[in-house]
Amino acid sequence: MKIALGVHRWRDWLPVPKKNGQVNLSRWVLLEAHRMAVTGALLAFVFGGFILLSSVWTFEMQVLLNETPSVQTVLNTLLSGMILLVSIVVSINSIVLSHDMSSVSSQADRIDGAARFRRNLSELAKPDEEPSEPRSFLRVMSRTIQERARRIDDDIAGMDPGLAEEVEELAASITGAADRLGAVENTSGAQFAVLWKGMEFQYGAQLERLHSIKTTHELSSETEERFDSLIEAFKLFAVGKEYFKTLYYTQEVARLSQTLLLIALPAILINATTILAINAGVLPEFWFLNIPPLQTFVAATFTISLAPYIVLTAYMLRAATVARMTSSADIFSLR
Repeated sequence: MKIALGVHRWRDWLPVPKKNGQVNLSRWVLLEAHRMAVTGALLAFVFGGFILLSSVWTFEMQVLLNETPSVQTVLNTLLSGMILLVSIVVSINSIVLSHDMSSVSSQADRIDGAARFRRNLSELAKPDEEPSEPRSFLRVMSRTIQERARRIDDDIAGMDPGLAEEVEELAASITGAADRLGAVENTSGAQFAVLWKGMEFQYGAQLERLHSIKTTHELSSETEERFDSLIEAFKLFAVGKEYFKTLYYTQEVARLSQTLLLIALPAILINATTILAINAGVLPEFWFLNIPPLQTFVAATFTISLAPYIVLTAYMLRAATVARMTSSADIFSLR
């Protein structure tokens, strides 16, 4: 048990198999993996691909790389691109963070809204629960949605058989989905794993069916109140999900800018040094896997020069996936 728990703690860095032995590699790359793990894997793929080409076509690659003006042109282009990329990303980070720099009245409105939302959650939470934390928030909303779904299921006795069957099926569907939402004990390892679980909760179709039943059938006042209560629970969950998503984006953009600044400086220095070394004809004399020194040197330089772009790719893959997941889970979505 301890060994399994220790392995799952490394899920940010390694694609750990599930209980059934399967590994969802695409999900791990897009969501669960630490972005530095994805960056390292992509860098290793670039360097390994270059070395593989050099091993297969050693003579051809040597002839190609001996055209030093072409190599220098590519490196100069990468150098200019790195500087521009860092400037653009830092500017985007400034725009995102400027959201927190607003007037006193705007800050007061935000605090009042957050206080009202927290008060509404506290009314649903148990004394030992802290719903402002994602894991507890999912537990509270899972329990609330299940309880209110069971209440509408209790009213089917006095309904028409067709309507009763539809309501019973809808209540069972909502209860099952909410139960999976609250199973956060089985979610461990990845840093944002609990957040992904909340974002994957599909409530748009169920909310639409609730509205449809209310508008197309005559319901008793008590049943209608229970429908409204369940709809309010869905709305409360939607607000919390969007808030946590906003926090994620803010944190992710800040980490991207920080990581990019740390990686770009040595990449720029190594790129510029390589250009000067090639121009002066001063190259290291070491062989790697029987590959000429020039090819290994250029492969390493190209890989390091691409590091800022690969960092951006790793972060944007997850950000784009989160945007796609959340857009398909809302009340209105494009198919």
